[in-house]
Amino acid sequence: MSATAPAPWITSQARQLLGQRGHAWLLAGPSGLGQYSLAMALVRAWLCEQRSVDGACGTCGSCHAIEVRTHADLCVLMPETSMLELAWPLAERAQSEIDEKKRKASKEIRIEAMRDAVEFSQRTSARGRGKAVLIFPAERMNAITANALLKTLEEPPGDVRFVLASGASHLLLPTIRSRCLGHRMVWPEHEAAIAWVGLQGLAGDDATVLLRAAGGRPDDAVALARSGRTARSWRQFPAAMARGDVEWVKDWSAAQIVDALQKLCHDMAAALTGATPRFFESTDLPASGSVAALTAWSNALGKAMRTVEHPFNPGLMQEALVSQAQSALNSTPQPSFSV
Repeated sequence: MSATAPAPWITSQARQLLGQRGHAWLLAGPSGLGQYSLAMALVRAWLCEQRSVDGACGTCGSCHAIEVRTHADLCVLMPETSMLELAWPLAERAQSEIDEKKRKASKEIRIEAMRDAVEFSQRTSARGRGKAVLIFPAERMNAITANALLKTLEEPPGDVRFVLASGASHLLLPTIRSRCLGHRMVWPEHEAAIAWVGLQGLAGDDATVLLRAAGGRPDDAVALARSGRTARSWRQFPAAMARGDVEWVKDWSAAQIVDALQKLCHDMAAALTGATPRFFESTDLPASGSVAALTAWSNALGKAMRTVEHPFNPGLMQEALVSQAQSALNSTPQPSFSV
């Protein structure tokens, strides 16, 4: 497993933060701006045996241990689904429960994992360079889990540092936010973002179109590509929804469908009111649609987003979402009559 060099805007932010003191950082901003990458850059530098002003060396024993996920002084707290996706090992007990199908991998940061992290923070450093706790995405802590962390943030052991990374920091307890130094993630310049997503394998139209589909967020653009999106499929998505093509999204999760439909609804409303679409080219949008229908559709999508993680019947939810989209996209404004 080899480390991927952070994007240049991540490296510059890490350099800035490493020049400041503090036992806990909260990296905040819209998702997809590299919160996890910046958090990793910080913990690598904190634990590095040959750190420079630019951060971790990438070659020492500590850097190697982090890369192979075996560093004894690093505790990573994530939802189990994210841990598995990013190749971080689960606690033996949790892995056993999932392997034996006693439960599914959690999409929240579990209280048991937080208790383990609190206990970890009180141990003696194994390598003598202190310890680090990385929490991402921090908004996946529920109130019980967050409160378990709070006392340690208030009275931290002397050699432990925390970095909390979040794409929705407003969901964190105010007491958690107040115990951390805050950093707002920097939006990259468009040219720099295009160049970086190109290095991740997105070329030509895919880079330009998927970066736009992601609202300018490079990490999200790469995630779209890895989930099977292409420039061609994204451009054809509005027409597919207008004709009610459920097959188009048969391999998408409910969350992916709702996210794409919210972007389509936003751009349709923008186009109808004379604003510039953000996620799609205006030429790819259906010519029909009424403001009233789009408003109702937007409200319905907001309600759907609250249940996408646990849909009662995924197939029926797909059909319902596509049917709502077809109805809204083919709506026509009601004529107004003057008296």
